[in-house]
Amino acid sequence: MRLSVAEIAGAVGGTCAGADAMVVGVNWDSRLVQTGDMYVALPGERVDGHDFVGAAAANGAACALVTHEVEADIPLIVVDDTAAALTRLSAYWRSKLEGVVIGLTGSVGKTSTKNLVRDVLSHAHSVVATLANQNNELGVPNTLLAADIDTDAVVVEMGMRGRGQITELCEIARPDWGIITNVGESHIELLGSRDNIARAKAELFECLPDDCGIAFVNASDDYASQVCDYAKLDERNITTVFYGGASASGDAPSVWASEVEFDDESRPSFVLNAQNMPIAFGNVVDSNSALCVSDSAATVPVSTNRLGEHKRTRNTELESTNSLTDRIACKLELRGAHSVTNACAAAAVGLVSGMTLEQVRDALAAAQPEKGRQQITHTQAGITVFDDSYNASPDSMQASLNTFTSMAVEGKRVAVLGDMLELGDFSKECHERVGIMAANAHVDRLVCVGELSRHMARAAEEAGIDPQAIQTCDNAEEALALILPILEPGDAVLAKASHSIGLDRIVKELVS
Repeated sequence: MRLSVAEIAGAVGGTCAGADAMVVGVNWDSRLVQTGDMYVALPGERVDGHDFVGAAAANGAACALVTHEVEADIPLIVVDDTAAALTRLSAYWRSKLEGVVIGLTGSVGKTSTKNLVRDVLSHAHSVVATLANQNNELGVPNTLLAADIDTDAVVVEMGMRGRGQITELCEIARPDWGIITNVGESHIELLGSRDNIARAKAELFECLPDDCGIAFVNASDDYASQVCDYAKLDERNITTVFYGGASASGDAPSVWASEVEFDDESRPSFVLNAQNMPIAFGNVVDSNSALCVSDSAATVPVSTNRLGEHKRTRNTELESTNSLTDRIACKLELRGAHSVTNACAAAAVGLVSGMTLEQVRDALAAAQPEKGRQQITHTQAGITVFDDSYNASPDSMQASLNTFTSMAVEGKRVAVLGDMLELGDFSKECHERVGIMAANAHVDRLVCVGELSRHMARAAEEAGIDPQAIQTCDNAEEALALILPILEPGDAVLAKASHSIGLDRIVKELVS
């Protein structure tokens, strides 16, 4: 973003107090403000952002967005509601962006897939992507405002708590392309059924522009056809690119993996296959420029056809490769079978953008796991720590346990699994299912953390785990005290639960 204070005030309907200045970024945490940022003073339950305008100014803020004037040495833009004004500003900036905006949602794998899409596209295009999992009403505007006018692609992760929320985020982001990773049980507490979740996720596809939108669909998800039908993709002449498995019609998808194998740490190698790909922009010119990737942006200065040209191209004019299948061998540093599906999604986006299979392969090979998401660390004590502590749902629990089982482990497999939140009336059933999963994974020791996980422990015992190998506790500290005395060189520990359970503290202690 690069806008003057006066232009920002006009875009958000605010009034200026102070001299004009140039703004190149946005931040609502005064501690993280950088030179040239606009500081957004958000009201909070415990603190009021207006109290930190001075601190933001000291850190180099160019101006502050406020609801009332405060003592400050920087220009102020006064509005009725700073959060609403931030939304209006991002919508204004979105209208200026020349590149493609890609919306991404799903019950499981949003952030991991977003990171892979970012990493693949950044191998040949300039890219801005959602920072970490900032996928809500503040994060989506922040992602858009981080882009320059000529950024090739903006990858926007979209979270969801209920019906209509993705539509609201799409009204801000106005995505040209959309990716739905899957329909699972996350947030079933609020929506009541997977079908309702599918309808809510389909809002992303419903918001794609008629005639020139592109929808990327996980063909191996059992709700793939429903999300397509709910969004009326065929009726609206939206190009649908299936990836990852048999498509809804039973045909092979456009992008899929075959000959999948795993090494001792469950890192997959596979053959990436592509056929009948719609190529929106022609082949991208490869570049040997150094890759610059960060959580919020990845940029490569290359000579390429503009991604934004697709906005002016009807689907009937898209080029298409012939029906012959192109194949290339790939290897990931990420772990688990689910990472292969996520990689296929990113590959599909890259190929549609005009990248070659060779470029996609190289980008996938360089992708690294994010902290707390299936990271493996080998400690000095000889313990393998499998850190998947960032969050959890029944689907992601299954994926983690599958990966944990496939790893080569000399000693004991110790699974520390905690409560999964936001499951509502389905909570007991879902925790019981995870207990059965743990039994089927043949873990040697199961530590269940939290009140809800008592259901997990009981189901695991009924499914065949020795009662002596199951322990329950209330928090991460108690879980750590339970496992430390039993760990020996060659053992492996899996940590996974909803983020608020705090199993990352176990990981930190084990690897320190």
